Amino acid sequence: MDYVLHLLTIVGIYVILAVSLNLLAGYTGLLSVAHAALFGVGAYTAALLSLHFHMPLLLNLILAVTACAVVGVVVGLPSLRVHEDFFVVATLGLQVLTVTIFNNWTAITGGPAGLPGIPQPTVFGLTITSHVQFLVLTGVFAVLAITVVKRLVGSPLGRVLKAVREDEVFAQSLGKNVARYKLQMFVIGGALTALAGVLYAHYLTFIDPTSFTVQESIFMLAIVIVGGSGSIAGSVVGAAVLVSLPEALRFLGLPSAVAANVRQILYGALLVICMMFRPQGILGEFAFRKR
Repeated sequence: MDYVLHLLTIVGIYVILAVSLNLLAGYTGLLSVAHAALFGVGAYTAALLSLHFHMPLLLNLILAVTACAVVGVVVGLPSLRVHEDFFVVATLGLQVLTVTIFNNWTAITGGPAGLPGIPQPTVFGLTITSHVQFLVLTGVFAVLAITVVKRLVGSPLGRVLKAVREDEVFAQSLGKNVARYKLQMFVIGGALTALAGVLYAHYLTFIDPTSFTVQESIFMLAIVIVGGSGSIAGSVVGAAVLVSLPEALRFLGLPSAVAANVRQILYGALLVICMMFRPQGILGEFAFRKR
């Protein structure tokens, strides 16, 4: 039972990540490969505040959201000058830079050894310790993230974002400040990613740079693409499928090294199949190959 609860909690964390990334990639058409960097900033912020200042979860969350929003501005600024493939390269550079800082700023981040012993979170005087409590907490944050994104994309702002996604030049010709809208989405996306980072750090009680690499960013993109770009329900389905799929390999009795390779093969096969036969994903409305 604990294993199932653990798996559902991890799925919930990746639902938050997928929904926030879908706001950028699926609804605004911006393929960012720096999402794991934002994820790491949120996790490290919460971990350091808990370890050194023993702050409660809600205060950690506020400060982590602020930190990720600031980094979101840094990620978003390149989007004001570059487009499409060049934008992907720009976000890749930020992703690599962030992981390098995590690995080498050992006095703060612990370097490759990471940060062990992160305290379990306290909410209104209640310490979250059991799997059920963590699952409920994750579910609350996932619903919050979904609600925020749903409200955004269902508003007039959402229609502007879709216009930017479909034809940026056309949106500019209508008098829309495309650069401003892009920057806003990076700030909001970064803030939502902080929710997942805080939960991840407190749930596992240990983080290190290997959890926030470019491979992790690509995995988040795979969730969005397979689940469905431009679809909140697709983010939920994609997270459930791609997070749960590797767990099935445990029951085959494969060695860990072999299972890791098989997992990468499965991810690659799913991406190839989606891009060839259903580029908009399982439940999506936007196909990346049209760009």
